[in-house]
Amino acid sequence: MARPPPLGELPPSYTPPARTSAPQTLAGSLKAPLWLRTYFQGLLFSLGCGIQRHSGKVLFLGLLAFGALALGLRGAIIETDLEQLWVEVGSRVSQELHYTKEKLGEEAAYTSQMLIQTARQEGENVLTSEALGLHLQAALIASKVQVSLYGKSWDLNKICYKSGIPLIENGMIERMIEKLFPCVILTPLDCFWEGAKLQGGSAYLPGHPDIQWTNLDPEQLLEELGPFASLESFRELLDKAQVGQAYVGRPCLHPDDLHCPPSAPNHHSRQAPNVAQELSGGCHGFSHKFMRWQEELLLGGIARDPQGQLLRAEALQSTFLLMSPRQLYEHFRGDYQTHDIGWSEEQASTVLQAWQRRFVQLAQEALPENTTQQIHAFSSTTLDDILHAFSEVSAARVVGGYLLMLAYACVTMLRWDCAQSQGAVGLAGVLLVALAVASGLGLCALLGLAFNAATTQVLPFLALGIGVDDIFLLAHAFTEASPGTPLQERTGKCLQRTGTSVTLTSVNNMAAFLLAALVPIPALRAFSLQAAIVVGCNFAAVMLVFPAVLSLDLHRRHCQRLDVLCCFPSPCSARVIQILPQELGDRTVPVGIAHLTATVQAFTHCDASSQHVVTILPPQAHLAPPPSDPLGSELFSPGGSTRDLLGQEEGTRQKAACRSLPCAHWNLAHFARYQFAPLLLQLHTKALVLVLFGALLGLSLYGATLVQDGLALTDVVPRGTKEHAFLSAQLRYFSLYEVALVTQGGFDYAHSQRALFDLHQHFSSLKAVLPLPASQAPRTWLHYYRNWLEGIQAAFDQDWASGRITRHSYRNGSEDGALAYKLLIQTGDAQEPLDFSQLTTRKLVDKEGLIPPELFYVGLTVWVSSDPLGLAASQANFYPPPPEWLHDKYDTTGENFRIPAAQPLEFAQFPFLLRGLQKTADFVEAIEGARAACAEASRAGVRAYPSGSPFLFWEQYLGLRRCFLLAICILLVCTFLVCALLLLNPWMAGLIVLVLAMMTVELFGIMGFLGIKLSAIPVVILVASVGIGVEFTVHVALGFLTTQGSQNLRAARALEHTFAPVTDGAVSTLLGLLMLAGSSFDFIVRYFFVVLTVLTLLGLLHGLVLLPVLLSILGPPPEVVQIYKESPEVLSPTAPQGGLRWGASPTLPQSFARVTTSMTVALHPPPLPGAYIHPASEEPAWSSAATPAAYVPDNLSSRGPCTATQ
Repeated sequence: MARPPPLGELPPSYTPPARTSAPQTLAGSLKAPLWLRTYFQGLLFSLGCGIQRHSGKVLFLGLLAFGALALGLRGAIIETDLEQLWVEVGSRVSQELHYTKEKLGEEAAYTSQMLIQTARQEGENVLTSEALGLHLQAALIASKVQVSLYGKSWDLNKICYKSGIPLIENGMIERMIEKLFPCVILTPLDCFWEGAKLQGGSAYLPGHPDIQWTNLDPEQLLEELGPFASLESFRELLDKAQVGQAYVGRPCLHPDDLHCPPSAPNHHSRQAPNVAQELSGGCHGFSHKFMRWQEELLLGGIARDPQGQLLRAEALQSTFLLMSPRQLYEHFRGDYQTHDIGWSEEQASTVLQAWQRRFVQLAQEALPENTTQQIHAFSSTTLDDILHAFSEVSAARVVGGYLLMLAYACVTMLRWDCAQSQGAVGLAGVLLVALAVASGLGLCALLGLAFNAATTQVLPFLALGIGVDDIFLLAHAFTEASPGTPLQERTGKCLQRTGTSVTLTSVNNMAAFLLAALVPIPALRAFSLQAAIVVGCNFAAVMLVFPAVLSLDLHRRHCQRLDVLCCFPSPCSARVIQILPQELGDRTVPVGIAHLTATVQAFTHCDASSQHVVTILPPQAHLAPPPSDPLGSELFSPGGSTRDLLGQEEGTRQKAACRSLPCAHWNLAHFARYQFAPLLLQLHTKALVLVLFGALLGLSLYGATLVQDGLALTDVVPRGTKEHAFLSAQLRYFSLYEVALVTQGGFDYAHSQRALFDLHQHFSSLKAVLPLPASQAPRTWLHYYRNWLEGIQAAFDQDWASGRITRHSYRNGSEDGALAYKLLIQTGDAQEPLDFSQLTTRKLVDKEGLIPPELFYVGLTVWVSSDPLGLAASQANFYPPPPEWLHDKYDTTGENFRIPAAQPLEFAQFPFLLRGLQKTADFVEAIEGARAACAEASRAGVRAYPSGSPFLFWEQYLGLRRCFLLAICILLVCTFLVCALLLLNPWMAGLIVLVLAMMTVELFGIMGFLGIKLSAIPVVILVASVGIGVEFTVHVALGFLTTQGSQNLRAARALEHTFAPVTDGAVSTLLGLLMLAGSSFDFIVRYFFVVLTVLTLLGLLHGLVLLPVLLSILGPPPEVVQIYKESPEVLSPTAPQGGLRWGASPTLPQSFARVTTSMTVALHPPPLPGAYIHPASEEPAWSSAATPAAYVPDNLSSRGPCTATQ
């Protein structure tokens, strides 16, 4: 690559003057902080120079390292399990969940698929035969779903959950029951005969038509089979379950149906039933005793008359229960139907998911659009699909966001002056940040941090916006380097100037995200840690690799190549200016002189054989009274730039052949210097700013009182979808939650029965617990167990009184009487297990309603084996499970007397339903009540805890605000310490923390006005806002701290140098967030895009408006005060009017043109008495060989050979 031609020779008559020292005044208390910062900046300078010397190697190794880390994304794991995402780590809920899984396994007993029917006309009554008929139509279509997988056909009857299938010794009856046993379907159709149509089982008996629930009368069937088989035990089982005639004894919804059984109450009258009357009090399955479906499970939007009778309802709900994957796998393991397909649990899960998706699809399409009713369907697989879609990376949005950022970076960094243009640097910077983000995420994957929706949907855009901020800062600082800076030190000077700011913002961002990990929600903790790691990778890329890019671009500019298209030479970069500085003399400038004006004559030589221009500037200066300016002589007048340096002397009529457009001079720094800062720092503007921000803070404090806790599933699911419609209807009409009161091990159940009953009573009295009808017994295992014992005791008493059971024989007694006989003789003693004398001296349940402790675990074994329907209805889920034991009344060997006792229980549960939980406050109240009941039971020796989705996902709100305030306070203290350490100025650190605290409060208040609820996600954003806010404040603060002059002057200088990079950083952040606005998930838009956009705008306003005003009023004093001296030797005796002029103009060659410029320097007032005077070291006299050339914009001289002007 060709080198630029050497500079022309200087005029022989010009001799550069010797430099004189310029003492600096430094407050003694600031000497140590300045030394420390100087040391740190010296390290940054050395780092930058080293990177510039080896820029190619650094760039190659950096890209290689980041690229290698990015490969870790191949092993990324996306977590969609709600429990793994939202249950607090290490909390009591987490410990309780672990205990439950340890005892019962990973899965629930069943999964629910739901249909909700509402009228298209809101508020319309659905308790009509027509509406129930449409519900039957949809439910029938859904129940007949079949999927073909692995060469088999799977229907509802194969995969549904069946509760308590009894064990029957008669093989024929057992096979028939297995085929006919009904699925558990909670539906309002069970109040009618039509409910049987949803059951798909069938059986065959010789001489009978196919037996189905639509034509099955269990009582009649047992009568017909009685002569052929001993069915006494089965008959007693049905009688205890109160099966009766099952479905054929119920009214027909449509009595004109040809299949309506004659036993239906309205078969002969052909009158349609009163739907509201039939549904009043709820329905029941085939068992009246154990399968009661309460009204609240079936009907929504209920209205009653003054007497409490059901009048109308606005919604119907049917729930189909399916087996879990583990249950389905166990059910068909070893079965002839699956022996040839390598049956596994994964295949069982695939079958269930396929069936559920088909179920939802057909149910939603079941009713035509012209009907008055609409169906909403949902399944557990639907929720999983939503979470998977929520967590998927949108390639289109990622690519679009990064392309938009590339375009913005390139356009904002392009310049008319080819030598100053940095479009390629902008492109390279954005691509580098993109690679750093990918490498950070890859490192997270390598560390085992699971990804979630926040990682995939938000972090790529947020990290891009934050990372590009520092790219703009370094690029702006690189272009503003002093023209006298040696070429080989340009990168070092850039890092020396901006490295402290970049380090401070990055460290604060990392600290903010790391402290946000204090929020104990796994999804948000993973997001915070991932964000901290990505910010760290961005920091490494900006501080180590991006300076290499700047160094290579500097080489491109020095070699006069075009921006972006660097292979082509630049015609406008070939002109060079060499500026010769001139120091003042030894005499100190009088304090009353506010401005020093240096008038410099420039001699421009134009070689006819080339386009190269050499300008020599022998100094001529004078002291003049300060001119008027917008800030009352606080700001320096324009000067010091090459564009000003080549302005022609006043009075010269001959002008340059070409001139740039006025708009080419305008940029953000120009705007901040000439328009924004003068306006902002006026006295009345400051007062207005303080009043407005005070009003904003006051409104935000009020808005903070409007913020509610919570995060509903409807906030996550995209609006306008069928899933959102279902969840909205469910939240409105069926806000019911199945929960359980779990009792643990560690206490004696047999001796704690009274405490267990009291615990159940206390829990049942909670406001949120759905009460049972007065006629219905509690649905708990302990009540069912006790009632069963009382039942067989009554049968024994009858048999004993009638003589069918004696001390020596029970064969003539009933099945229940024989069972009681065997239990009454049990002693619980391993040495003497039987005592026949107890037959008449003890009861299975005493007068206080308690089971004898020595009989408790033996009786538990018998109850579990003899009452499967009651056990299933109780949902006890015993662990360890009691042993199986089969009762044989005709066994005369005595072995049947030995009943194995169940092991001491370590897990059992009481089921409950919670109702009316609409707001987070309702959940919190229910959780607190449940916890209080468990705490009271623990004082009685019973270890228990509540379990269920409200406790898993809403208990976090009990301490969320406390955790949030703790994290914010810790982070503000850490920010103060970090700023005080790196800025070495606690005063300034305090002002920064004050502004950051205001931003957090205002963001919180605006959330209240926008209706955004407080959950773990906004908490993370609020905590991170402190770190992100540092991006907008620390640059201005550092600029103010290191500038000399009065408060207004320093605030203006800080704004001039930081306005452009801070604004560009904010715009880049907004562009990164803009892609979030296109998300199909309203949750992403409201909780991330809106909140982060408001945060960015607040940061911009506080950093560029409020902070400069506060600094101009309350800012700390400058660290260094410069005192200028003038040299008497150079003072001219003929000083011009208005100032002193020294030096004579040398004789100019004919080929040189004279131009004049003025530069105004503001002086600080004299130092306080006792100030420390630190003399600057003597610098060697300037020489043309030691100072590099500075480039001049392309608009300062015409292209081609130029003619000298006089």
